[in-house]
Formats: sequence, C-alpha cells, structure tokens
Amino acid sequence: MLLEKEELIEFYRKLDRSYFMDEYKKYAKEDAPFPIGYGQTISQPSLVLKMTLVLEIHKKCRVLEIGTGSGYQTALLAKFAKEVYTIERIKPLHKKARERLEKAGYDNIHFKLDDGSIGWEEHAPYNRIIVTAGAAQIPQELKEQLALGGRMIIPVGPKTLQDLMLVRKDEKGNVTEELIEKVRFVPLVGKYE
Repeated sequence: MLLEKEELIEFYRKLDRSYFMDEYKKYAKEDAPFPIGYGQTISQPSLVLKMTLVLEIHKKCRVLEIGTGSGYQTALLAKFAKEVYTIERIKPLHKKARERLEKAGYDNIHFKLDDGSIGWEEHAPYNRIIVTAGAAQIPQELKEQLALGGRMIIPVGPKTLQDLMLVRKDEKGNVTEELIEKVRFVPLVGKYE
C-alpha cells in the first residue's frame, strides 16, 4: 500500500492539470478550484489527491466516478485502477473529457452521459466510488452498488458547505460513515439534490 501511495503522489505531481483546463490554463499550478463552464469546476489539486488517497485505489479496483467534469480526477483514478466507470450529466463536458482522456491514451475508462446520482447499476458492484459533487444525502443506490469491502468518498450536506464522508462497506455488508473534512463542491444534480 505504501508503494502504491508513493507512486500515486508521484504521478499526481507529474499530471499536467493545464491539459484539463481551457480558459484558466495559466492558473493550473495554483491549488484552487477553477470554472470549467456550465456552472462546474475543476477541484483544487490537493483535494483531488486527498480524495484519491482516501479511496486506497489499487490495480484490482473497479471504480465508479460520479461527475467526470474536466477528466482530471478521472485520469488519476484510471492510472491506478483496473477500470473506471465515469458518469457526466453535461454533454459538452462529457464529450470534451472523453476526447482528452482517449487522446492521452487511457483505455480502461468507460464513459456515460447521464444522471450520476443513481450510479451505473449495470456494471455494479464497484470496489470504489467517488462522487465529485455535493449530495443532500448519500444516495441509497450508491450504497447498494458498493462492493463488499468497498470504499466510497462523497461530499454530503447543504449547497454552501458539505461534509466529505468516507463510506465503508465491510465483508458482511455493514455500512459505516466517517467524516474526513469540510468541503465545498458544486451540487449533485438529480434525485439527491
């Protein structure tokens, strides 16, 4: 696990955030979120790294990502997971992220244009789930799509400020929740607004 963590941090440092940005490219090295259009943002790099580390991704993981956005987080996930299933509800963002990631050579990412708040049941269960938008509550569908022994990270709470929660499902199917920190994400649009 330690070796994988070090490899992830090293890849994160080399990953060119500006590749996933348009209008604000010159600010890519700043540790701050920036608009990517359509009321969405690219998260600050330190939070992207933290969320990925908390998930404890490894090469046997099948990961569900809710909110492809620019594809920046997706690239980090895909480098260390077996497969990534990513959902984006905004067509231009979905299209651009897919083009970027395919051009960059990622071949283990499955893309879907849809409401991500109810997950992607067809390919469940997932060893890891990451939600990059704030939900009013943890979607029951996502809990159900999380594999035994799985981990999910999701911002939960009002639109102004959320609790970044780590959700674990043990081998018996028991679900526990742990607060990581306070965060501010764009809202999760769909069933759990």
